Amino acid sequence: MTHDHDLVLRPTEAQIEAALNPPAGRTGGDLVVETLTGLGASTVFGLPGQHALGMFDALRRSSLRYVGLRVENNAGFAADAYGRVTGEAAPLLLSTGPGALMSLAALQEAAAASAPVLAIGSQIPVAGLGGGRHGYLHELRDQQASFRDVVKSVHTVRTHSQIPSAIAAAWESALTAPHGPVWVEIPQDVLTAVTTLPVVTAMDATPEDVVPRPELTAVAAHLLSTAKRPAVIAGGGVVRSDAAGKLRALAERLDAPVVTTFGGKGAFPWTHPLSLQSWLEDRHTTDFLEDADVLLVVGSGLGELSSNYHTFAPRGRVIQIEADAGKLESNHPALGIHADARLALQALLETTERRTDPTAPARVAEVLSRIRTRLAAQDLDLEHRLVAAVREALPSRAPSFWDMTILSYWAWSAFDARHPNTMHSAQGAGGLGYAYPAALGAAAADPTTPVLAVSGDGGAMYSLAELATAKQYGFDVTWLIVDDGGYGILREYMTDAYGEATGTDLTRPDFVALAESFGVPAVRTTPDTLATDLSKSLATPGPSVVVLPALLRMFEPTHL
Repeated sequence: MTHDHDLVLRPTEAQIEAALNPPAGRTGGDLVVETLTGLGASTVFGLPGQHALGMFDALRRSSLRYVGLRVENNAGFAADAYGRVTGEAAPLLLSTGPGALMSLAALQEAAAASAPVLAIGSQIPVAGLGGGRHGYLHELRDQQASFRDVVKSVHTVRTHSQIPSAIAAAWESALTAPHGPVWVEIPQDVLTAVTTLPVVTAMDATPEDVVPRPELTAVAAHLLSTAKRPAVIAGGGVVRSDAAGKLRALAERLDAPVVTTFGGKGAFPWTHPLSLQSWLEDRHTTDFLEDADVLLVVGSGLGELSSNYHTFAPRGRVIQIEADAGKLESNHPALGIHADARLALQALLETTERRTDPTAPARVAEVLSRIRTRLAAQDLDLEHRLVAAVREALPSRAPSFWDMTILSYWAWSAFDARHPNTMHSAQGAGGLGYAYPAALGAAAADPTTPVLAVSGDGGAMYSLAELATAKQYGFDVTWLIVDDGGYGILREYMTDAYGEATGTDLTRPDFVALAESFGVPAVRTTPDTLATDLSKSLATPGPSVVVLPALLRMFEPTHL
């Protein structure tokens, strides 16, 4: 008997001929780029190094677009943003030792934010592996050990025949919910040696869905349908699984107020009558959520920033939907449902009963009014004006990337992202220097819209070399640098805690002149002209810089 799959898998004579007579001169590096192409990659990020040259040489024989940055960590941030924007695995090509290690901070952010980055690094030659000290350039006793605690999975290659399978397994791992960075390493001599293996064609590395168990969603649906005061916390998992529409439908069916975490910005409409927005660092929000008799947490682990610095103590029943099994009930007892947010919300939409609560919009409005009253007593008009100016200038669907700086801390709570997957920050791991290289990665992903990056002067110093990258590729990125003469947020923290700050004041360049030296137009602005200057820069194709000298303050915390 002949089965259909036998016919599908049977190669044609032309395929057999091509496999038996592959093109001459191919190397292990060609197997890498052929595998990436077969998996559907179109763009790779990275930085060449001596041991990795086999991969970079093969790029010129491929259809892959290469985006080269000036620092490996910045290349990692760019790949992170590409993965967030597209939902695809973003290849990141790195060299051995120092080049590989320079990417670790970026990969930590990708891990914390569940961004699918496929990092492929070279290794010393096979003869030097095994932990001995052979004195090779860039040698580490155990390079993969440096990555194992950061990435989702580690994949090692020692022969040509292992390359396609290792990269395909890493690709599948990166794209299995929750998304995340993965590490593949290939020795230098394997990358450079000539191969007689056939050309790699289409690869299948489709990730498995993380499906909710029906008995758990049945219990969750009953709890939500019969709740008196349900509420929802929507995290980044809602955004990553493209489930904002299902979240809104469920909230409206239940008349349940929704607050989004900082990673979940845009998951729920900002001005919706049920929207508590993103004021998680406010005791009024914390009190409201604690009072819920059933709290649905979707795509969030309720970590430090999402729990008002672990002061949140729910009194009702918690239902937690999370694709990362390690986050289930890690901070609060709950009905834990290990599932992709989109699939779980769909199951709840199919099983919950409609409930009505005409008081819900009024209760939401009361919380937001109390927050506004609290802030109004703190003389923070400048900060409110700047957040509003950025929102006014930024096109509705244009993505924005925010560094760890005071204006970003404000934006986490106060900025209306308007659409899912348009506002991104480094609040997952909290490292400096994320915004600008990440914005370049987003521009590479979608050249049809301008991109905004927001940094302080301290964070900007991490990324100045990438002005050359922006100019080289003509990326349509506007970089807003808020210059307060140092690490402003750390200055404020230290002054509050110790009475004075140490190590937070910085000498910095004339950012306008520096940008112009790269051939990037720049302007110095003021709070009154920020909206106009940003709008003009965002409307002008290509890279640009807007510098705002301003000393900002944070609103008073409520968790102390």
